[in-house]
Formats: sequence, structure tokens, C-alpha cells
Amino acid sequence: MEKDTIINYIKDLCTTPSPTGFTKKCEKYLIDEFEKLGYRPYQNNKGNVIVPISEKSSNNDGLILSAHIDTLGLMVRSIKENGCLQVTTLGGFPLNYAEFENVKVFTREGKEYSGVFRLNEASVHGSDFPRTSKREFEDMEVVLDELVKDDKDVEKLGIFAGDFIALDPRFKYSNGFIKSRHLDDKASSGVLLALAKEIKEKNIEFNRNIYMMFTVFEEVGHGASAGHPKGVRDMIAVDMGVVYKDLKTKDFLVSICAKDSSGPYNYDLTNDLIRIAKDIDIDFAIDVYPFYGSDASAAVSTYDYRHALVGAGISASHGYERVHEKALLSLFDLLKTYITK
Repeated sequence: MEKDTIINYIKDLCTTPSPTGFTKKCEKYLIDEFEKLGYRPYQNNKGNVIVPISEKSSNNDGLILSAHIDTLGLMVRSIKENGCLQVTTLGGFPLNYAEFENVKVFTREGKEYSGVFRLNEASVHGSDFPRTSKREFEDMEVVLDELVKDDKDVEKLGIFAGDFIALDPRFKYSNGFIKSRHLDDKASSGVLLALAKEIKEKNIEFNRNIYMMFTVFEEVGHGASAGHPKGVRDMIAVDMGVVYKDLKTKDFLVSICAKDSSGPYNYDLTNDLIRIAKDIDIDFAIDVYPFYGSDASAAVSTYDYRHALVGAGISASHGYERVHEKALLSLFDLLKTYITK
């Protein structure tokens, strides 16, 4: 697989807005791309995009490879008297991670407006507030790129509470590194798209049913909780690896997670991934993530699955994230080897 294919898919995904709860643009992108490749994707009631890769086996030993396309974002909580927007977060991240980010507001009537998320009083020449503020909700606001002077002017634009706000991803590809918001989990989604492309182009056959599933509510905990295809035994969440000082994962390695906040992942399935990673000689790490949960851990509360978690190492998670192409290519090789073994 050419690395450009993976990188281009990730760029397309990262630059298609999809904050949790407002993922239709990204859903359409996935459906269109899979249909171009010759697949027949469908959606469950929740909105997850499910792609049958192979459905020839009558055995109940199917496999789901899952990734999520919903991202962090903001929502309009209220319109302030000064014409700025009070917000609430979509997903978990500290507000300083989004400070001075360009944003796009999507109204319920289909209009779009640009703006910036910043401190209420953002000028260092006016006071010491920018240096001392804790970056809490009451101290921050979205300033619209519109000539508005009060809340009535904003309402005339069609902006109201409950409208979604997407953060500018600022996608950059530099010396092998991808820097962008939303690599969690659009990096993995791009790898799965590239894998599906290679399967179709090389006409790879399988002796078990294989599905790809792209969920739309992972960042709020229930992405993979319902609406799965039948006959599945195993589920591998393809998500991000955490880069932190006491962990082995780096943003140029593949991460295999042994345990997260939901508990340990399936012993045998995790061992299979570790064994294959060693066999194909990719650089990887095994880690424990106490502040983490995945679609696979959400699914096993309902479904009788073996579950595992693997992904490329992503640094600065839930901020302006970074990953190296080496990790993405290694992840691609690991998944391809696992499903064709």
C-alpha cells in the first residue's frame, strides 16, 4: 500500500467536520468512498457506517474492525448579550486545548458561520486576565466573524442554542509526521479505508466474515453499543495509542493496549496481535491506559465478543495531535496480516 493513499484518506477525513452528534458529512464521505471501491456499506439506526468486507462464511466466527469518525467539538449553550457564543464541550478535553482555534458553526437550518474560540478579554494590553485566567467556560466564548453587536443580531443569523461547532483541524504533513486535530480516530479510519482498498484491488479472499464499522458516538461512550451484524465473535477497536511519560508507546510506534479503564482486553486475541507484530517485525509497544475507553469495551457490555484494542501512537491526545507515517504503515501491515492469516 502506498503511504500516499493512507495519508490522503486521513486528510480527507480530518478536514471533513464531524463533531459528536453532527457526523453526517463524514458518514457520507465514507459511504461514497466505499461504494467507489465496490463495497455495499449500510448504516444502523445510530448512524454507524457498517461495511461488509467478506460475508461468505456460515460460521459464527466473524470479525469487526472498528474505528470512530466522531470527534471532539463544541456546541452553542447560549447567546450572550454581547453577541458572542457561550459553549459546552462535545467530548472530553481541557478548554485551553482549543483556545484561539478557528471554528465553524453549523445551524439547524443548514447555514455555516466562521469564528474563533478565545478568552472573553483576550488582549494582553488590556489587563493581566489572559495570563491569569483558568480557561473555564464562563471566561471563554466564540467570537463570530460577523458584524453583530448583541444576541438579537446573532439570532437573526439563525444561530441558536444546540448548534454544533467544529474546530479547525489544521492538517499538516511534515517530514513524515501528520499534525492535525482529530487524528483520534480519523488516522485509524484512514488506515481501514486503505486496507479495504487493497483488499478489493488484490481480490483478497477470507475464510471468515469480516466487517468494518465506523462509529459516530465513541467520544461520548456509546458508539458501538448496538446495531452490530450477526455472527461476530471477535472485535478489534482500531483507535489511538497514548503517548505519555510512563508508557512505551510513541507517535512512531503501533500500540497494543492490554487494559484500559474498562478492564483488561481479551487475553488470547491480544496475544494474537502481539505475536503477529513480532512475526512481521514491526515496532510496537504494549501499554495500559487508565484514562481510556474504546468502542470494543463499549460493545462487550452487550455482545459476547472477544475484544482487543490496537492503534498508531498519537501524541498530544485530544489536542493538536501528531503521528508518524511509520506507525500508520505498521498498523496497516499488522491488520492486513491478522485478517489474512
